[in-house]
Amino acid sequence: MIRAAVFDVGECLVDETTEYGTWADWLGVPRHTFSAAFGAVVAQGRDHREVFEEFRAGFDLAAERERRADAGVPEAFGESDVYDDVRDTLAALRADGLWLGIAGNQEAHAARLLRELFATDVDLIGTTADWGTAKPDPAFFARLTSLVPAEPDEILYVGDRLDNDIRPAAAAGLHTALLHRGPWARLTWPTKDAHRLPLFRIESLLELSGLIREFNRSA
Repeated sequence: MIRAAVFDVGECLVDETTEYGTWADWLGVPRHTFSAAFGAVVAQGRDHREVFEEFRAGFDLAAERERRADAGVPEAFGESDVYDDVRDTLAALRADGLWLGIAGNQEAHAARLLRELFATDVDLIGTTADWGTAKPDPAFFARLTSLVPAEPDEILYVGDRLDNDIRPAAAAGLHTALLHRGPWARLTWPTKDAHRLPLFRIESLLELSGLIREFNRSA
């Protein structure tokens, strides 16, 4: 049975469109130009952070994050960036009796924002800043499974990326759900792994409650 559900952050719970637009503004690049370059980098299978190099050679992301913070424009997301299906989904899964978590590749400032937004909705918020490891490193999922009060095969990890979410979570023995939104999911959705690896393929998080209940009834 699935007893716990754990969620990725970017393009799963939080729409990153505004934040990437803010980065374009910081770089002095038109937002549509930045968006096009971002899509090209992702489509080529490169690390999405390489997009910054397209506009500024030798770009140091950590240093620029500090400069933005010092300038009063830190990386930020808020309630308006939370996808519309998130709150109702978390409430439904909680009512179903599931243990809930959030685990993603967020640095310290973003981790604080997550806690402001979701501290009362979930049982665990774990990030790169907290754990000192990042997806898709197996150590990230080892830390996650050590903190969830369920066996790995009783945990459902929900994400939008095959490379960072679905493959490494499945390798750690977790069930997975692939969410069809964001650039990574849209590019990989038709692939064999996108059909083969996840337990569930979903268009909305709102599908999860019914799918999990049906799965648990048949377990």
